[in-house]
Amino acid sequence: MNTPIKLLIASAALVAVTACSSEMSEEEQAIYDARLAEEAKKPTNLTAVVQANPDLSTASTMVGISGIGAELKDDGPFTVFVATNDAFNKMDQERLSDLMSNEDKTELASIARFGLVEGDMNAADIAKAIADGDGTASLTTLQGGAIKATLEGEKVVLEDGAGNKVNVIEADVESSNGTIHIIDGVLMPK
Repeated sequence: MNTPIKLLIASAALVAVTACSSEMSEEEQAIYDARLAEEAKKPTNLTAVVQANPDLSTASTMVGISGIGAELKDDGPFTVFVATNDAFNKMDQERLSDLMSNEDKTELASIARFGLVEGDMNAADIAKAIADGDGTASLTTLQGGAIKATLEGEKVVLEDGAGNKVNVIEADVESSNGTIHIIDGVLMPK
């Protein structure tokens, strides 16, 4: 006798839960479904986020050809400084073509790793590191070199191993395994 009462109470509770979940209007349900679908389409890891941005297609190709894309897919967290297509267009195009087509991908991988720093640093973290370093922060790259970070006003300026300076033009692009900062020049090791 106790079991049928429990079954009746459980059935009533199930009906009540179902009734509560269907209280959205059709319009609200459509908005909710659209948001879920949009979230599901968003790229999540560093590689996917870079691949999804058409302004970063050269960097995406470089990462893929160099073979380090697999590292960025699941490992991390990383801080990534990635150059725009316009930045790559400012490079000597013959040199860029040689890097991309050369069978030995060691140099290309070295350049790609030079824009990667272990750990997840957003713009505020970088600014704090600069302040803690009396105006300069040295960020050790996965390539083994160092990127020098400074502030000019509120703008983060990075200096590579060759002495070239680039600006962070879009900070704090989030991913599931790190933060991307888009830059207006290509960072190069020595």
